[in-house]
Amino acid sequence: MLDSATTAAIRALPDAEALASIAARAWPLRPPWSHERRDVCRSESGLLIDGLLTRVARGHGALEVALGEVLAALAEGDRVLRLGFSTIRDYARERLGLGAGSAQALVRLARDLRNRPLLAAAVRSGELSVRQAQAVMPVACGDLEHAWIERARTSTVRQLEKAVREAGAEPPDEDEPWERVDLMLPAEGHAVLDEALALAGKHLGAAAPIWQRLEIICQEYLGAHTAPSPEPGSEDECPEGSLFHGRISQWREQWKDALEAETRWAFLQAVETYAAPPGPPSTDPLALDAEARRLAAARDRWDEVLGHLAMLMRMLGLWQDAKFASFEHYCSQRLGLSQRAVEQRIWLERKLYELPELRAAMREGRVSYEKARIVAGAATEKTLARWLARAQEATCVELRREAQAEEKTQMCERGELRVRAPGWMVQLLGELVRAVRAAEGRWMPAGECLERAGRHFIDTWKDALKERNTLQKRVLERDGWLCRVPGCSRAAVHAHHVVYRSRGGGDCESNMVSLCAAHHLHGVHRGFIRVKGEAPSALVWSFPALEGAGAVA
Repeated sequence: MLDSATTAAIRALPDAEALASIAARAWPLRPPWSHERRDVCRSESGLLIDGLLTRVARGHGALEVALGEVLAALAEGDRVLRLGFSTIRDYARERLGLGAGSAQALVRLARDLRNRPLLAAAVRSGELSVRQAQAVMPVACGDLEHAWIERARTSTVRQLEKAVREAGAEPPDEDEPWERVDLMLPAEGHAVLDEALALAGKHLGAAAPIWQRLEIICQEYLGAHTAPSPEPGSEDECPEGSLFHGRISQWREQWKDALEAETRWAFLQAVETYAAPPGPPSTDPLALDAEARRLAAARDRWDEVLGHLAMLMRMLGLWQDAKFASFEHYCSQRLGLSQRAVEQRIWLERKLYELPELRAAMREGRVSYEKARIVAGAATEKTLARWLARAQEATCVELRREAQAEEKTQMCERGELRVRAPGWMVQLLGELVRAVRAAEGRWMPAGECLERAGRHFIDTWKDALKERNTLQKRVLERDGWLCRVPGCSRAAVHAHHVVYRSRGGGDCESNMVSLCAAHHLHGVHRGFIRVKGEAPSALVWSFPALEGAGAVA
């Protein structure tokens, strides 16, 4: 049961009226110019922005809990296939404008809470944040569920994670930190690496991202060449393993302990929380789709205000005045969100200030949140109109692939290579560089080392991966080995006859289109998707279940 103080602080739902009240105070708070920052009254600004930001973070979180339940229901059986999508990730991206990784995380949370009814009730009511629930998820089950909920009411996330470890379990891992790698790579090197990446795609599938393809290229070279250990103090030595870094990490954790024990942030406003909207309305795919779109639209409105307030808090460093050890500490303990999620929203908010027409397109519903992220990363003031026009025609998958292709062309012209990859993959690239330099017996630029590994991969696998030049192979190559159903992110494995052979369709490339297994065997052949016309550029797709159900986001 909730105590009276908690009950009084919980609103029924994170509704439009609640958001309007927050937004009316949030939007007049503009980012100050650099010369104005010294005149900011930090204590008053910090209390004001924190009070608004915590409210919008909890409202946003309540909507995500409800949205996760609807997505989890849609992911059951063939419901999402009936709507024309092969995975819940593609459905969320194209239909809701929600990032695929975020959608998968919401589904996972909803499924975990199904077996923990007391914890689910505490999260739905707003009594516990999602981060608190995730911290105790490994141990809050069965007879221990109630005790861990009681403990979570009075503990910080870090205290809960420590207690879970002491109980012999491990709290869920934080999101893998991603890093950007920038290398100098001339046009000839790009050509070699492109061939190697294409071969790697035959192993992993055409939809595999670049960093995964680079991984097997690195592993293939390292399997034949041993990398020497980095010399102490050299540029190749991993700073994560240094004594200095270890001490800094230890001091930071001690600082967090001291701050949590000293203040528990009692001087800040009590967090006003929100209950999640009611659960899924039914098991009918169309009803679930309508509810998911409603919740996603509400979430987007809260999300924009969240990004604005979080940008101000981060820009002015007000989390320091609120007595937190780092911005990550503030995000996890005060907002109940991961730093990565908040930083992504801050990045987009900064881009929206640079490209106000993009913000207008979002508010008018011309582009979804996910499309706005893609456009923000690719467009400049000069090219924004072109990208906005394309965003209103293309699916998210098509738009992202076009943005990646344009970025690749620009990098090749500049003689650069830029890759975002998990932290462990960056370390693997460092190991590859040491191995190539040792094998060649000389110092080489990192880009040249990667080119050498690409040549090794080509020499090893080019002949082994040769295939007969069949009709199906020609069709798959024409379509880039990707499923051509609009919005599908999967690799293609089948060549489908647009007009069935049983109905007189011929074995010619213009009557064949590349599909993934799910869309071919279930989507098309069960009637959830229809296609007619001439391949590859004159095909017309239709989704019977969605006709009249509203446009794709």
